[in-house]
Amino acid sequence: MADMDMQVLVDMGALYGPLTVLKSEWWRLFTAMFLHGGMTHILMNMVSLYLIGRGAELYFSKMAYMSIYLFSGLLGGLASLYMHPTSVGIGASGAIFGLFGALAGFFLAHREKIGAHTKAFMKEFTIIIAINIGIGLAIPSVDVSAHIGGLAVGFLGGFFLSKNPKFIVPYVAVMAVCMAGMMAYLPGLYVQIPF
Repeated sequence: MADMDMQVLVDMGALYGPLTVLKSEWWRLFTAMFLHGGMTHILMNMVSLYLIGRGAELYFSKMAYMSIYLFSGLLGGLASLYMHPTSVGIGASGAIFGLFGALAGFFLAHREKIGAHTKAFMKEFTIIIAINIGIGLAIPSVDVSAHIGGLAVGFLGGFFLSKNPKFIVPYVAVMAVCMAGMMAYLPGLYVQIPF
């Protein structure tokens, strides 16, 4: 997916395990979400964000939307660091998959009220996710672990925040604890890897 030189991306703030984890450059979790490897990569993500983001904006407050998006991207990045210690990671896919997950969580939380719509959405959602994961597995440069991590974080946020918007504080707190736990765990794992 990346048309750019990997070293240039690392210099610009891409995720790269030895620097992110071993040198404590955790800011890369954030900056990597805004880096893309070329026009095709950014175009695919922007179209996906436009299509799925508009739907998510209808069902979630600005604070909920931003929390889901941000934590999906950050924790998706941590999942990527766990699964691929020496890969260079870029892009907003983990965060975008978080919005997919949030919509699935919303529809599942309100399935009794919107019955037929929920079934139709969940069927389409399953097909879209299966296609994306299939593409991810077929293209070596696509990081499926970041997608799955973001999807799970978004699903939890979507489910609980659509049940009660006041759950925003516990959601943020739980996601922050998960991040802190992963950030504390990864250095011990990385010191065992011969880079």
